[in-house]
Amino acid sequence: MRTTFLVLALLLVLVLAWPIGLVVWANGKLQRTEALSGAPDTPGTTYLITGSDSRADGGVKDDGTAGQRSDTILLLHVPEDGPTALISLPRDTYVDIPGHDANKINAAFAFGGAPLLVETVEGLTGLTIDHYAEIGMAGVKDVVDAVGGVELCYEHDVDDRDSKLRWSAGCHVADGTTALQFSRMRKADPLGDIGRAERQRQLVKAVLGKVDPKELALHPSRQVDLVDAATAALTVDESASIVDLGRLALAFRAANGPSGVTGTPPIASLDYRPGGVGSTVQLDPEKAPKFFQQLREGTLTPGSTVGGID
Repeated sequence: MRTTFLVLALLLVLVLAWPIGLVVWANGKLQRTEALSGAPDTPGTTYLITGSDSRADGGVKDDGTAGQRSDTILLLHVPEDGPTALISLPRDTYVDIPGHDANKINAAFAFGGAPLLVETVEGLTGLTIDHYAEIGMAGVKDVVDAVGGVELCYEHDVDDRDSKLRWSAGCHVADGTTALQFSRMRKADPLGDIGRAERQRQLVKAVLGKVDPKELALHPSRQVDLVDAATAALTVDESASIVDLGRLALAFRAANGPSGVTGTPPIASLDYRPGGVGSTVQLDPEKAPKFFQQLREGTLTPGSTVGGID
């Protein structure tokens, strides 16, 4: 009886102590940056997720933009009531940038890093950003490899010089290197930034789909490998924790589920040229304000893909 009790006690310690210890250890590995604006809170929870090449492996072609660049900008909003929404903001979206002339939205990241990008997105959407997560694009490779590769689909042949992606039309299991190229490719996509945003959402969905909590619970070493890869790739806001990132992952899954919402704001032009900044993406001046209001209020249609160009 005593032996049975000791065995049960040991199992309880292992079941409880390992996850708690993993959370404490993972929290200590998180890289943090000052990002949040301190603006008055808005209803629901809003995450800003960016993909930065600031720690790139040399695979990004210089486009002449000074400082860091953010090729991926995702707004993830969990309203108090209504569907969770994942909205891609094309990097060339023409916006007002506080303290600067109007420019492409990723110029805000180049001019002032995470704080200015957060402030710019808040001004555009009317949503206060609660948490910020920046993914070093070179770190995507390690995360994909840590989950054993992912299946990705694209229905065009690709031989792209800039991203170095070589792809035969269809679905293939991609390793980390190919997945990174898949997420970066833009010029060979007929939809440009819109197509790239769709593939980036597909990649993150595929990674999350490979993270099975039940399976990970039986393989502690895989948990460690995944946490190592993820924390190396991520920089988060000053108040974020591993628990917040877990909630972000659940929200991402919900947005990509049957009752979620994905897409872009309504777009008027993919080649808007206001002068001085080259070709930009112009949001629809009539439809975009209503769209962001519906996003804030949680009244977008569940299970829908929104936005795009008319």
